[in-house]
Amino acid sequence: MKTLLSGGTVVTMDPTVGDLHRGDVLIEDGVIVEVAERIAVADAEVIDASDRIVMPGFADNHRHAWQTAFRGAGADWTFPEWAVAMHGTVKPHYRPEDVYLGTLLGRLEALHSGVTTMLDWYHVAQGPEHEDAAIAALRDVPGRSVFCLGAGWGSAGSVDDAIRRVRAELPDGGLVTMAWGLRGPEDTSLDTVARELKLAAELGLRTSLHTGSDGTQRPIAELHEHGLLRNTTTFVHGNGISDEELRMLADAGSSISISPDVELKMGFGNPLTGQALAAGLRPTLSIDDVPSVGGDMFSTMRTAFAVQRGLDGGLGSRDLLEFTTIDAAASCGLGARTGSLTPGKDADVILLRTDDITVFPVTDPAGTIVSAGHPGLVDTVLVAGRVVKRDGALVGVDLPALKTRLTASRDRIAAAAGVRLDGPWRPQPDSQ
Repeated sequence: MKTLLSGGTVVTMDPTVGDLHRGDVLIEDGVIVEVAERIAVADAEVIDASDRIVMPGFADNHRHAWQTAFRGAGADWTFPEWAVAMHGTVKPHYRPEDVYLGTLLGRLEALHSGVTTMLDWYHVAQGPEHEDAAIAALRDVPGRSVFCLGAGWGSAGSVDDAIRRVRAELPDGGLVTMAWGLRGPEDTSLDTVARELKLAAELGLRTSLHTGSDGTQRPIAELHEHGLLRNTTTFVHGNGISDEELRMLADAGSSISISPDVELKMGFGNPLTGQALAAGLRPTLSIDDVPSVGGDMFSTMRTAFAVQRGLDGGLGSRDLLEFTTIDAAASCGLGARTGSLTPGKDADVILLRTDDITVFPVTDPAGTIVSAGHPGLVDTVLVAGRVVKRDGALVGVDLPALKTRLTASRDRIAAAAGVRLDGPWRPQPDSQ
């Protein structure tokens, strides 16, 4: 089965292949086999990519999709308010069906906006039925997903049995794979961190953990001193950690995931984009949660870009595209399969409209994507060569029915939790 993407502006994110002002991309059996100015092939489905930018799909390596039903509710929340609202107030009322619907619509939203790879950082932790519901949702979306199973918020119990059970269900190689969401030294003992890292290595799992410092803590240094930094771990946020600790991460080959919109709005501090680069660490970008911020990578790139340019004038638009494609894919352990339009990689590709009045005329593709891009430009999406969005619409998805179900789920949870939905909701952290 062959597909030819014909006549687009090709942004490969592969310096060896390069970019093409006018080029073709040939896909066979889900894999990119050739990128060239013109490709002659007689037996392929041809997708007209004229007036389109052809580029690798985005990779988001940190999103809590189960929270999708409460989109926008946390626009004004601080971090303590978010913790009370989502974990202390509504989460106890989530049934497996609610987890399924939130994860499903959250993953569909990401796919719709051009995120072909997404790590779903799961911390509902209500039992195996809830875990299976999240996995089923990810499987029901034709995207490339990583189910990152973590312990519950503030939980001190072992998750080893759950990790082993889910790992048996999610071997490597499929569209839905697995990672482990660790508790860091701020949330559990170093003995637990060491034991969980050992088990993760035995099971062949990459890990991810949230971290940060108020200036008095040195979580990365603590891990470093005990030999617990790994090149298979992604550290999320990291605000407040020192330049010395960032260099420790770089030396260990770890990665860092920055969620600039959440970090700025919730009071974490400035994103570490420039500091990470100065320490020799390639940052990646992520959404985090949609109750508080938008769910597309365009706005996330724009925030990170504007903040860092305002701080030191650093970064170029190409850097932001690398953070959200090839670098983010590598942080998920998928750099050999996706993240660039390289022959031999899976065809995870998005086509962005260049004839839309909001970006026309396109002079510099990277500059346009980062400075003015938005989900409305995402015309076509392919995952492993399969067209999952065409002419601006997801293929084979009954969105009206799913929207009705998600609304009913949100309303039931809110009623059970005593949460009003007719105005701003400001949780009280002292009540947790």
